Amino acid sequence: MTQPLDADTRWYLYLLECQRGTYAGITNNLAKRYQAHCAGKGARYTRANPPIALLGAQPFTDRAAASRAEYQLKQQTPSHKRRWAKQWPVQLDAD
Repeated sequence: MTQPLDADTRWYLYLLECQRGTYAGITNNLAKRYQAHCAGKGARYTRANPPIALLGAQPFTDRAAASRAEYQLKQQTPSHKRRWAKQWPVQLDAD
């Protein structure tokens, strides 16, 4: 099942494939945050290592749950993070 990329009241844990590695973060507006990363206005890591693709995003009902999941994901190896992302594929909507 593919998750639509839209802004709603949910929070998302997302994983980016970047030029040198992966980046995990949380947001309540996936499209806006991904655009910020691509425009060089996101996190310091993605400014230095621009994103290549949005690999996956898991929805959560609140920020606290997304933050806990982000912490757990960041403790994993890059290969484990990529396997996680395959469970939560994201479809970029063309507006």
